[in-house]
Amino acid sequence: MTDSDVDARRSEAIDEAELALWPRKLLIWTRLSGPGWLQGAITLGGGSLAGALYLGVIGGFDTLWVQPLAMILGVVMLAAVGYVALSTGQRPLASVNRHISPVLGVSWLLAVLIANHVWCLPQYTLAQAAVQQNLLPELRDSSVAPWVIGVIIFAFTATIIVFYDTGHRGIRLVEGVMKALVGLIVLAFVLVVALLFAKGALPVGRILAGFVPSVSSATQATPELQALIDATGDAGGFWQDRVAAMQRDRVIGAFGVAVGINMTFLLPYSLLKKGWGKRHRGLAIFDLGVGLVVPFVLATSCLVLASASQFHGQTQDVLDEAGRPLAGESAYYQALEARANATDVALPDDETEKRRVLDGLPQADHKVAAALVSRDADRLATTLSPLLGETVARYVFGVGVLMMALTTIIVLMLMNSFAVSEALGMPESRKARIAGAMMPGVLSLFAPVLWTGETRTALFIPANVTGASLIPIAYLTFFLMMNSRKLLGEARPTGAKRVLVNAAMLVSITVATIGCVWGLSGRGVWGQAGIALLVVLSVWGIVEFLRRENRPAALEAA
Repeated sequence: MTDSDVDARRSEAIDEAELALWPRKLLIWTRLSGPGWLQGAITLGGGSLAGALYLGVIGGFDTLWVQPLAMILGVVMLAAVGYVALSTGQRPLASVNRHISPVLGVSWLLAVLIANHVWCLPQYTLAQAAVQQNLLPELRDSSVAPWVIGVIIFAFTATIIVFYDTGHRGIRLVEGVMKALVGLIVLAFVLVVALLFAKGALPVGRILAGFVPSVSSATQATPELQALIDATGDAGGFWQDRVAAMQRDRVIGAFGVAVGINMTFLLPYSLLKKGWGKRHRGLAIFDLGVGLVVPFVLATSCLVLASASQFHGQTQDVLDEAGRPLAGESAYYQALEARANATDVALPDDETEKRRVLDGLPQADHKVAAALVSRDADRLATTLSPLLGETVARYVFGVGVLMMALTTIIVLMLMNSFAVSEALGMPESRKARIAGAMMPGVLSLFAPVLWTGETRTALFIPANVTGASLIPIAYLTFFLMMNSRKLLGEARPTGAKRVLVNAAMLVSITVATIGCVWGLSGRGVWGQAGIALLVVLSVWGIVEFLRRENRPAALEAA
């Protein structure tokens, strides 16, 4: 079947959907969906895994509402940039440069390129850990295995990318693979929760209440943690403040980065690559819902449920029966050290003596510190083994985490293909796109040495600051594009629709900005630079937009 045949069949399906009743329309749209699944594939990565696990640790079932609401606000902005791309048929970077500001366009592009390369590295280490810890534990101590696994991952993901760039059939194949992989992720974690329900380990009423947004879950300790805090006596004030700060950080952080900077770049290009246009605007919004929101909410909610059921307010996986730590938990001792400093407990400089003093703190303090330790997927699988069975827990989590890593790597490479071809001014060049896609994959082959120690820190902090500070800028840019008369013309929303759309976008921009500033304020000089960048680019972008929007048509043509 040729590409023209595919276009004709898709056009016929759209015609049918326009005349069909809603049940039939949704079935047709589900069959045609695709770009939204690419978004779902990247957002279900290591960051979502870690965030969901720790939300369950710190907030229990009370924080189930956080990630779904954060994703919905992010989708508002993705829908906006998708609407602009489909309404104009123009590549978004060119639209930004012409109608908003070239400075914002270049900043957006650079942030995407940085994020694609840096965030591909931890996905490789996540995949390698899933294989060595869960799927093939006999390789756990092998120093060669990470390199071999890395080569296999690169070969698989590179093959997928090459297929994607072959035309409609390749796109459909890759989208089918991504649907299957995302489906495996969701299925793995839904299976875990289903088994927990069957074992009676999950409180249904508490879970339902946890999906209702509540400010208190971001500012107050849950009853389980509060009981541990009350037992610490005079140190209770310190622990109360520490838990509240940690909860706020997690909640605000989730809202600030629900949609990554590179996700905002991928969506419009994948829509245009698929050949969609004005007629597909309703389909594009539905596509985001079924491919991004539903898998994300299911997977992250299941992870929060599993984590909360096993770790929230619990210490048995960190402390033994005598109250001693099972392993040298650095975060555990950091919390105890902070408690000692806040309550004027003298700590010696010698590390051995300091550890002895910290070990001598009251047992109640040790329990709070242990309850606050972050856990990873391997520890969750180990903890669930008595309930689910060791084999089931190990393999289900191994498959789920591996699929998370693979889907994210594929989409990061895909995003980089669009970004590099735009940066080179060669958007139609297949060679430029393929070369761009391979760059983060080749770099990530060296993840075993790059994503460790000082090198990891040197890469992580600048990339995180750049991406975080430019998310609100990207959102502001989309807001300006949606309100650009010259860019959208008759497609610009009017009347009540415009008021509603702008209100939703302003809420998303405000929440993302608050989360961004909150997160950057604790990152020292880098964070201050990020906040300054946010302010400067915001002002610059608005001024440039107003100047270009009000420029006479004669000058615009010139």
